[in-house]
Amino acid sequence: MKKIGLLFLLFFTIPHFSQENKKENPKTKFTNFLANSYYSLNFGGIFYPFSNDHLIDGFATETFSKNRFSGRLLLGHKINEDLSVQFGTMRPASWFKYDNVNNTGYERSVWINAWSLSLKKDFKINNKFNLFAEAGIANVTRFGFSINDQVIYDDAHFASLLYGFGLQYRLSDKWRLSANGTFLPKSTKNNQPSISQATLGFEYHLQQVDDKTAAEYAKNEYFFPKNIFQVSYGTGEIGFGFNQFFGMSLPVGNFDSFGVPIFWVGEVKAQHALSLTYQRLIYRSEKIFSLDWGASATYFQSREGTDVFAFSIFPVLRFYLWRKPTFDFYANYSIIGPAYITKSDIDNSKTGPNITYQDTMGFGVFFGEKREYNFELRIMHYSNGNIFTRNAGVAIPLQFTIGKTF
Repeated sequence: MKKIGLLFLLFFTIPHFSQENKKENPKTKFTNFLANSYYSLNFGGIFYPFSNDHLIDGFATETFSKNRFSGRLLLGHKINEDLSVQFGTMRPASWFKYDNVNNTGYERSVWINAWSLSLKKDFKINNKFNLFAEAGIANVTRFGFSINDQVIYDDAHFASLLYGFGLQYRLSDKWRLSANGTFLPKSTKNNQPSISQATLGFEYHLQQVDDKTAAEYAKNEYFFPKNIFQVSYGTGEIGFGFNQFFGMSLPVGNFDSFGVPIFWVGEVKAQHALSLTYQRLIYRSEKIFSLDWGASATYFQSREGTDVFAFSIFPVLRFYLWRKPTFDFYANYSIIGPAYITKSDIDNSKTGPNITYQDTMGFGVFFGEKREYNFELRIMHYSNGNIFTRNAGVAIPLQFTIGKTF
């Protein structure tokens, strides 16, 4: 499942750091907006009855490859205790495939992706259970396919109604387990069958700490950098194995999809990449988690020699996994960072409009007597999240990063 995180809503809270005096703000309390927000991650089956009827006359296949496994990510904000607004994405883990079209050996995939904006209404049954209903709109993007430059199933980009329902079990004030059903009706105009999804998942609701607890967090000994400046370089000479592994597309033996599906690769591959990055702390927990905002400027050269510049602002989730007297080891993740890229199509691939998104993930350490130095391994990706039909995506190879905290 792609685009995992809390990040879209967090980004829009970046300008609203706190109601407190900035000089005295220890960043140990959420903003009011964040304190009433949550994220939801759900996995299950997706069903869309594609058939030969959706292809142009004269083309058909006897068999189809269907991977039912899918996911849905939602970022929510509570308007009141029982009503929320949600933004999210739904897509399968792998695409529907028409096998051996016209018995010519051609195999072609149909990609489908839906971004949604909806209202969710809760109906409380008791202290543990509640039912909910959801209704909204979805931005549906379909990538069709061609054979020998002839369009067999055309691309589509359209708005659709979305509705759903479900049952939730409250584990605590923070955690809720969910069983969900989500539906998008068919669109005859766009030659698109209906989409149905049934999932199990969870909601995690952010909880504000009280002033006393926030003060205790601020006084503890755990290191959280207020500012970081980083320089990164990557080369395609070492390959894209890390990108492929975290995009579950690494070929290993008889498998061509080894790995974990938490990141992306991209049809366009950068041969060289240089990035300058600045990050600033927004929020920190007691020990493990912090939220930063950042800005970056990246230059990369594609494998065919195209020079491209990209500029982005973005949120960063950082998780401290191992704290020792001489270093702090962490993992970080950043998605849906609005970006401007100077080339809209690269190396004859349709990468989409100039306005796109930047995604990064990495592992690193802060070290030195006062944790004044930083080293990180990072991969990057540029794409528009299948919001548009042109979305080949750009893969930035593993970058070696050095940084300075202050």
